[in-house]
Amino acid sequence: MTDIPGSKPLTRRRFICISAAAAGTALACGPVTAAPTLHSWRGIALGAQAQMLLNHPDQAHATATFRKMEAEIRRLEKIFSLYDAESELSRLNRDGVLTSPSNDMLQLLSQVRTIHAATEGAFDPTIQPLWDLYARSASIGRSPTASEIQAVLGAVGLKNVRIEPQSITFTKDRMALTLNGIAQGYITDRISDLLRTAGFDDILVNLGEISAFGDGSDGETGWPVSLRPDPVSPLIATVLQNRSLATSNRYGTTFDQDGTLSHILDPRTGYPASADLVGISVLGPNASIADGLSTAGLVCGETALVNAARAFDEVEILGVRETDGKVRRLG
Repeated sequence: MTDIPGSKPLTRRRFICISAAAAGTALACGPVTAAPTLHSWRGIALGAQAQMLLNHPDQAHATATFRKMEAEIRRLEKIFSLYDAESELSRLNRDGVLTSPSNDMLQLLSQVRTIHAATEGAFDPTIQPLWDLYARSASIGRSPTASEIQAVLGAVGLKNVRIEPQSITFTKDRMALTLNGIAQGYITDRISDLLRTAGFDDILVNLGEISAFGDGSDGETGWPVSLRPDPVSPLIATVLQNRSLATSNRYGTTFDQDGTLSHILDPRTGYPASADLVGISVLGPNASIADGLSTAGLVCGETALVNAARAFDEVEILGVRETDGKVRRLG
């Protein structure tokens, strides 16, 4: 296990909370009864469990703000969801063009371009046609053939997406986007910004990725969280303050029952990711960057990920190499 500077010793309360996590990134937070000003919301965001924690003396303000934040989450789902037939993303994938895209869609795609360039194409949301091919093949108990992969690979490539303020257009047939590798991070950032604008300076937002600001539930120097880049690795406890955290694992979801065919696909080859890292946790200035880099790193591997991270400020990477399964700092 890698020691993390600034990590706090585990009290019994923290140990119990951290140990309750099954895998990935877990919140380590105390019960509301132990801190009367700690207000909690739990719900669903983009199909996953979500949580917001606020340290604030005004219960009524917190409750009203939670309602507003939930409405904002639903608004953003109407933009980024693959499963809502009328979302902006679904309409773009169906029609090949989206007129009058929202500012949120344009902002997110701007971040996509930045991460795509930094990772030299390892992060590419036009991977969706390949993902569909693998999913359809898995549903009938087989893997796609090389010829099937090559036929679909021609529809993959961010360079074939024309992004303008007035419209977003696919310049090739059969293209489609998935924003699953970054949308949770974007929504986490958006909600965090709105909460801080509303007067909440001491917050933790977990909408698939985590952002934390302020002194935390203990009123000390941040929010205690734990991370696990790989499901079989021990949990690592640390403190998150004014930073974000995202974790991706090659085998977090697989197309086959044996758990060997990763859902992380390489947009350059069309095959499941097979680089030297099997799990990655990224700490960074915002959840979007952390989310995108943690996904891309499984495709491009350690050296390219470390190089890509230099394009962004204050990025820290923990990774698990396939060769030894140990968690270590990268870079």
